[in-house]
Amino acid sequence: MRVVKDVREISTGGPALPSAPGAEQYLALDFADSAYALPGGHFIDLLGTPASTNRWLAERGLAPADAGVQEMCATQLRALREHIRALFAARVARRPALPAALAAVNDALSRTPTAPLLKWDDTNGPYRAAVCPPNEILDRALATLAADAADLLTGSDADFLTTCDSIPCNRYLIRHGRRHWCSTRCGDRARAARAYARAKAN
Repeated sequence: MRVVKDVREISTGGPALPSAPGAEQYLALDFADSAYALPGGHFIDLLGTPASTNRWLAERGLAPADAGVQEMCATQLRALREHIRALFAARVARRPALPAALAAVNDALSRTPTAPLLKWDDTNGPYRAAVCPPNEILDRALATLAADAADLLTGSDADFLTTCDSIPCNRYLIRHGRRHWCSTRCGDRARAARAYARAKAN
């Protein structure tokens, strides 16, 4: 399997996949799908390098474009992603969650306060503000992604969480109707595979 760490390095003959259904609503779904498999043994990781991780976070308002994400931060994000994917897999398969995955998500949730802090201006008095010093950027990103994953897993859309039905794609999506594909490209590939299997059987 060839691992492609940065989406700009893709050499598979086509553009990157569009967001899966539900990814616009749930940031955690977009996060879980930031690593995915393609035909031919290719594997795309949008968090594969510090630069691509910084770009992914910035595009989603989770970090400034000049945050200067380091490999240690990217590693922590990739680890949380795998734990969230494990929880998604457990929910889809209706099986118990891995304790380590639950612990990782809860740890991320507890890293930073979710409520704006109480501040005091000498002239205008008290006010609420969410402050985010540079050393808290990663913690806030982790907490935001973990909270969104928890919201998805405990909300009404959890029953519609599923995996893409096109091999080898490993992305998650929120199912609408009977659609089990994350993109038109995956749907076309699945239909072509079924047609080939029918033709071969006849």
